[in-house]
Amino acid sequence: MHMRSGSATADVALQGGRLSSLVVGDLELLVTSGEKPTRWGSFPMVPWCGRLRDARLTFDGRCYELPPTSPPHANHGFGHLQLWSEVESGERSVTIRTELGGAGTPGEAWPFGGHVEQRFELFDDRLVVAVEVHAGETPMPAMAGWHPWFRRELRRGAPAELSRIGGSVYAVGDDGIPTGDLVPVPAGPWDACFVDIGSDPVVRWPGALELTVSSTFDHWVIYTMPDHALCVEPESGAPNEPNRSPRVIVPGEPLVGSMTLAWRSDEG
Repeated sequence: MHMRSGSATADVALQGGRLSSLVVGDLELLVTSGEKPTRWGSFPMVPWCGRLRDARLTFDGRCYELPPTSPPHANHGFGHLQLWSEVESGERSVTIRTELGGAGTPGEAWPFGGHVEQRFELFDDRLVVAVEVHAGETPMPAMAGWHPWFRRELRRGAPAELSRIGGSVYAVGDDGIPTGDLVPVPAGPWDACFVDIGSDPVVRWPGALELTVSSTFDHWVIYTMPDHALCVEPESGAPNEPNRSPRVIVPGEPLVGSMTLAWRSDEG
């Protein structure tokens, strides 16, 4: 599904509900392919973000087993594995939807039902992505976020630089799961969940483009380990949060949030 506004274009893939391409002028900003569905584009993380310890979800006194997509944990929900359907589309906007817990789907182990909608709106200088996670017939835990893979190098300009990220990070145990404690920001490279960052993250490719990532969500996983890409991921909460302090939604009161990618030239 293709959108255009001014010199910007964006493509949305129904398989995985992901932003598969974002081009500003002649510059592709995203990694457009990968060996796994979690390694490219900008994909939705629903109905949870990051890892659920041991692929288990405990809610309302019951323990549910989920597929260990990142053994031994369940990682990034299953929205990026689902087939989404078109709700509406136009030259500059696309709305898509997927059902949660449907039989025969990647998310069939999700016991609560519900559905998710995403809306993509492209402008000359920004892309806005909004999400709604709806409960089915009963209350359920819910998270949402996005996992964009930005290229380290564009077709021109210097390699990407990330603005200083403030605030605190969640301490993690030996299993890579947050403990719930907050600690000072360590030296990079990072694979960490930040809070209270103070200002929106900025990815700058000197001599080419500057990209500001903003969100209504207040948690940010920053992943700078790869040589070819960096990830700035707005999320509604920290990994494993549904097991620690779940956000509970009820029918008619969805979890909502948005991410904005805003750009300007850095060519001087």
